[in-house]
Amino acid sequence: MGDFNSKKSNKVNFETKIQELQEIVIGKEGLRKKILQKGNSWKTPFHGDEIQVHYRVKLQDGEFFDSSYDRGKPFTFKLGQGEVIKGWDEGIATMKKSERAIFTIPPNLAYGEIGSPPLIPPNSTLIFEIELISWNSIRDISGDGGILKKIIKEGQGWATPRDVDEVLVKYVASSADGIILSQYDDAVEFSLMEGHLYPAMKKSLKTMRKGEIVELTVKPAYYFGNSSFDGDGIGILQSSNSNLIIHLELISWKSVVDVIGDNKVLKKLIKAGEGYDHPNEGSLAKVIYIGKLQDGTIFERKGSDEEPFEYVCLEGQLNENLDRAIMTMKKGEEAIVTINSDSMFYEIKLVDFNKEKPFWKMDTKEKIEACDKIKNEGNVLFKDGKYQCASMKYEKECNSFSFLFFFV
Repeated sequence: MGDFNSKKSNKVNFETKIQELQEIVIGKEGLRKKILQKGNSWKTPFHGDEIQVHYRVKLQDGEFFDSSYDRGKPFTFKLGQGEVIKGWDEGIATMKKSERAIFTIPPNLAYGEIGSPPLIPPNSTLIFEIELISWNSIRDISGDGGILKKIIKEGQGWATPRDVDEVLVKYVASSADGIILSQYDDAVEFSLMEGHLYPAMKKSLKTMRKGEIVELTVKPAYYFGNSSFDGDGIGILQSSNSNLIIHLELISWKSVVDVIGDNKVLKKLIKAGEGYDHPNEGSLAKVIYIGKLQDGTIFERKGSDEEPFEYVCLEGQLNENLDRAIMTMKKGEEAIVTINSDSMFYEIKLVDFNKEKPFWKMDTKEKIEACDKIKNEGNVLFKDGKYQCASMKYEKECNSFSFLFFFV
């Protein structure tokens, strides 16, 4: 008898505490919420996310009649997809991880005029105690449900790979019934320009951050993307019309710069440089580089650790494409520059550089001397048959002279 009275007293105290909590109104259809325990994050789930919750439910004036706690297993569903009553979709979207709350859900956001016999009569208001355990973020990569990305592990930072970058990944691709089609446990590296195996990987990787692990669900229409790809196991998938499941991890990537803007001169970062500055036209640069063909044949070598090669940027002393790639580098940076569709490449290090003094910082005498120097350099380039470089020098001299005439 004592235990019964004790339990009854505890229940009364709990109900009293709930009544004392501040109530929040959600939306305009009568949904109300009281927070029992605050969450431990600022994030809330999005529509489409896969949610895990514990709950118990009762009628407004009754006893609890259903509980996931009693079953010992959280309830899982996709938010905003109509898999649960509308009051859940709207209410849980306001919750944070580990939050516990009491929701009062009116009939129009629950089971309405019909109810859910035999436990829930028509026009019933329901009281749910819900604990948001966690969720997996799911994103529609293709925009039409063709490629869905479920985040298993969040990545680091904010940056994601770009179209020309080279990525290092691990993955396992299988059919929806678990047949493994392709697998790379030891990591594989490839350029996003070219792609690798399943086109959905390329599209998804551009949305991922370093260290992120995801599960991709790929519908048949996206086996090939816009290519004629015939990857591992596609025949098995086509015969069954099954979804392709890819467990994908983005380990890291190497940033690649499209130097000219036409994908013909690409600079792949090997080692980051110092600071933010880089050479400009007229800078004195110190470099070490080796030019190679794709078969490894060395066709050019300049500079060494003991004596780097010195030259003036855009003076016609180097291959112009290589020169422009160096002008995107920072002091101490190491990179591989690929030219003309992989026919040749350069392994290069920018040891140091001194930038040309800006024209607007010069006094009148220095400006006149600079104009004369630019003109003479253009004449030398013209005599050597380097007409494009000479034209650029003459244009620079004209612009500098106009600047000088205007301000003197």
